[in-house]
Amino acid sequence: MSKSPQDKNNNSDDKNTKSAFAQRFRGYFPVVVDVETAGFNAQTDALLEIAATTLSLDESTGQFSLDETIHFNVDPFEGANLEKAALEFTGIDPTNPLRGAVDEYTALTEIFKLIRKKMKVAGCQRAVMVAHNASFDLGFVNAATERCSIKRSPFHPFVSFDTTTLSGLALGQTVLAKACLAAGLEFNNNEAHSALYDTEKTAELFCFIVNKWQKMGGWPLAIDDESQLNAELSDNN
Repeated sequence: MSKSPQDKNNNSDDKNTKSAFAQRFRGYFPVVVDVETAGFNAQTDALLEIAATTLSLDESTGQFSLDETIHFNVDPFEGANLEKAALEFTGIDPTNPLRGAVDEYTALTEIFKLIRKKMKVAGCQRAVMVAHNASFDLGFVNAATERCSIKRSPFHPFVSFDTTTLSGLALGQTVLAKACLAAGLEFNNNEAHSALYDTEKTAELFCFIVNKWQKMGGWPLAIDDESQLNAELSDNN
């Protein structure tokens, strides 16, 4: 069913009232996340570190940059599996009292609180996770959210922005360190595999790719009016 001119005008007005940030990712608020874990199984292996970085947008230039980062060391949940090889790889000692670790519930609720605050300011409706190999990080966050009986996560349950794919397209590299270097960003291997460091480096990489795409004329799109896009799709069906 075609829309009336009045409907189209209303859609245009709705778009004009949205912030530039909300328009850029279809109402999604990208939050960059990294987790360090004691294995690869989100259901059984411990979440040991988590960090999240929010982004800001300069509306005069259309360029994104890092805003605020929040980070927690996390105590393994009761009965969690701790793979020796994973601990050796990350260098994390879950038993070290100097880690200042918190439980999963505290870490997630504080991170979610920050995300919702920033999301509201940006005028966005839902957060979308940005991560390097995003399905891994999103899987661990979703599993921990369920374990903690947190009913409302700000993150979309399965949509994510994967910087592995983006950097493969834009830079010809898929490893985080190599992608950062290809983008002209500093990367210190001695600090890698820390959730705090990797999150901020992933955020820098994401901003670099999105900003470069915008400078190359990739945004706005040829069809950037959602009502027009929906009409095109309807005509093609």
